[in-house]
Amino acid sequence: MIQENVTEDATGLKHWIFEKLIELGISEQSAQYLNMLILLVGLLIVIFLIDIIIRKLLTGTFSQFAKRSKTNFDDLLISNKVPTNIAHIIPLLVAIEFVPDVFIDFGDFENIIEKGLKVFAIILTLWIARSILNTLKDYLKTLPRFKDKPIDSYIQVFMIFAWLGGIMSAIAIITGIPFLKFLTGLGAISAVIILVFKDTILGFVASIQVSINDMVRIGDWITFEKYGADGDVTEITLATVKVQNFDKTITTIPTYALISESFKNWRGMTSSEGRRIKRALNIKQDSIKCLLENDIENLKKIELLTPYLEARQNDISKYNKNNNINKAIAINGRNLTNIGVFRKYIQTYIENHSAINKDMTIMVRQLAPTPQGLPIEIYAFSSDKRWVNYEYIMADIFDHVLASVSYFDLEIFELPTKFSNT
Repeated sequence: MIQENVTEDATGLKHWIFEKLIELGISEQSAQYLNMLILLVGLLIVIFLIDIIIRKLLTGTFSQFAKRSKTNFDDLLISNKVPTNIAHIIPLLVAIEFVPDVFIDFGDFENIIEKGLKVFAIILTLWIARSILNTLKDYLKTLPRFKDKPIDSYIQVFMIFAWLGGIMSAIAIITGIPFLKFLTGLGAISAVIILVFKDTILGFVASIQVSINDMVRIGDWITFEKYGADGDVTEITLATVKVQNFDKTITTIPTYALISESFKNWRGMTSSEGRRIKRALNIKQDSIKCLLENDIENLKKIELLTPYLEARQNDISKYNKNNNINKAIAINGRNLTNIGVFRKYIQTYIENHSAINKDMTIMVRQLAPTPQGLPIEIYAFSSDKRWVNYEYIMADIFDHVLASVSYFDLEIFELPTKFSNT
C-alpha cells in the first residue's frame, strides 16, 4: 500500500511539473526533456542524501558496536568498508524504483539506465563480497593456526570466479542474451579462456598442493637459487610467493615453481633443537707424521688431551711390547699420529663447547684427500639457531681450531701467492 502511494505521488509530481511547463508556454517536446531533467536532478539529490544518511547511520552503529565488542572482527569490518558498501544498497533500490518514472517518455534512455543500474548492482555485490572476504582474511591471520596459511590464494581464487561470473552476467544484461544461453556460447571459446588464464590455473593448483602438503608457510626461510631467493616468505598468493631476502630486497617467485622445481626450506632446522655446523679445513699432507715419545709428552700438557694420551700410550706400549715390535723406526707397530691426535682434540673441544647441542650428532671426520690437502671436517649442531649467533659460534670454534694447528706440527694448506718463472 505504501509503495503504491509513493508511485502515485511520483507520477502526480511528474505530470504536475509537465503541466506547469506547458502553462509557461514551453513546447510539448521541450517540456518533456525539461521534465525529465528536473526529475533526474531531483532523484540524484534524493539518492545522494539517502546514501549519506544511511552510510552515517550504518558506520556509526558499527563503530559503537565495535567499541563495546571484545573481538576485533567488527573493527576489521569497518576498516574494510563493509558498512559503507552495504549502505549503497538502499540508494540503488530507490534509483531502480524511480528511474522508470523519470524516463517514462524516453524508453530508450530508460532501458539504458536500467541496464546500467543492474550492472552496478552486480559490481556492488562484488564489492561487498570482496570487503567481507578481506575482513575474514585479516581476522584469520590474527589466529595462530591460520597465521602461516596461504589464505590470500583461496580468496583470490574465489574473487576471480566471482568477477568472471559478474562480468558474464553484465555482458548478458547489456546484450539482452539469457545468462544460460550466454554460458553455452562461452563454451566455444573455453580453450582461449584456459590459455589466457593458464598462469592463474597453475597458481591455483599449486597453492592447493602447497597448502595440503605443507610445503611452505608464511615466515619460512627458503632458498631458491634459480630465482635468487634466500630469505623469509612474507606472502603467498595465487600467482606469486614473495620472499624478503636477508639484504631486505624482495624476490617474487611463481607459485607453481614451488611444486615444479627444487628449493630448500629451512623450517626443519628452525623447528629442530640445533643448527648444523658443517665445515672443513685442509691440512698439508706433508706435515702429517707419527709422534715420537717426546712429542707425546709435549702434547700431554694440553689438558683436554692428557687422559686420552695416557690411556692410548699405555695401550700402544703394551701391544708393541707383547708383539716384540722394533721401535727403532717409528712406523713399526702401532703409533699415534699428529693428525689423529689433532682430530681427537677437536672432537673433545667441541664436546665441551657450551654452545654445542650435546644431544645431537658431534663428529670430526677425515674426508678423502684432495689436491688442496687432507680435509678435516667438523660436523655438529649449534644450540642457538639465530643467524648472527650461529655465525659467531661457528667462527669462535674455527678461530680456536686454526690457532691450535701449529701445536700439533701441522700446517694449513694455502694456495701459493707467487709462482716461479720457468
